[in-house]
Amino acid sequence: MNPSATPRPRARDLGIVVGPTPTGPLNALTDVPGVRVGHATVRARPDVHSGVTAVVPDGVRPGAPVPAGVFVGNGYGKLVGSTQLAELGELETPVLLTSTLSAFRVADALVGWMLEQPGCERVLSLNPVVGECNDGHLSDIRSRPVREEHARAALDGASAGPVAEGCVGAGTGTVALGFKAGIGTSSRTPEVADRRFTVGALVQANFGGTLRVLGRTLDGSGPASETGSCMIVVATDAPLDARQLTRVARRAVFALARTGAAYSHGSGDYAVAFTTTRPGGAPPVADDGLSPLFEAVLDAVEEAVLNSLLAATTTTGHGGRTVPALPAGRLLTVLADAAPPDGH
Repeated sequence: MNPSATPRPRARDLGIVVGPTPTGPLNALTDVPGVRVGHATVRARPDVHSGVTAVVPDGVRPGAPVPAGVFVGNGYGKLVGSTQLAELGELETPVLLTSTLSAFRVADALVGWMLEQPGCERVLSLNPVVGECNDGHLSDIRSRPVREEHARAALDGASAGPVAEGCVGAGTGTVALGFKAGIGTSSRTPEVADRRFTVGALVQANFGGTLRVLGRTLDGSGPASETGSCMIVVATDAPLDARQLTRVARRAVFALARTGAAYSHGSGDYAVAFTTTRPGGAPPVADDGLSPLFEAVLDAVEEAVLNSLLAATTTTGHGGRTVPALPAGRLLTVLADAAPPDGH
């Protein structure tokens, strides 16, 4: 599953810190208790670079959903199951991410997997949630290489430990902001209404624009990703209702602007947000106490995008096309040259 033998640095390894709120111990979506992440990478060089990423809330199923919300920034994409999620404010399956033309096969695989889970013996209807990005610049997307066994591998292999980033799972063939991108994640532990909670974000980055890091821009040589998207999954243990989680999802999409996203005509920008705390499990958070959580989401998504870029490696794919990795040294030089002198 590891995209390279030598791991590349994350943003914080380079001293790039986004926002003042502390991270969780892994600085990942899995810092939220009860959330697991799994990947299945599908690669047949040079033509296939694709896969599946699964976000699995523990115990989620029809009859035992978790509160959730969804927000669409630009709707040129596919998010299977989004209408029921928005209507009922509930997530009753894991969230799977994959390649555009494989989204429907993955949704079918998720239905089959769910029907086999304990507590689903009598289920007659369920709402699979599957998002996608178009990895067709680097992968032979028309071959639809992602199959049922890959979706099941991502689900069965999901764990609560560190999350692999970059060219892995659903991010194997994605491109963002002129560089090779992929999966990225980050977390924060904000204090909300005198209680400490965890919020985490995971992105499948595949969108156009000009990379912006701490307010400084860095041009890349990759494609504009007009046919791309960004799928964002946000999880928290804060006791929020569906309406509040929709507000959280909205901030997740807003955060892409910080990284230089263009929100182009051909980009699908989506966020799903859920809480692992079911109704009645803890006193709810009032709306006027949500601002620290909103800020934490903005920071976590921004850092997750940076991590997706920094973890990715230069990739040559379908048609001989090559997309370079973000050069960490060049990025640090740009940031250093733009920094004001000490004391000013």
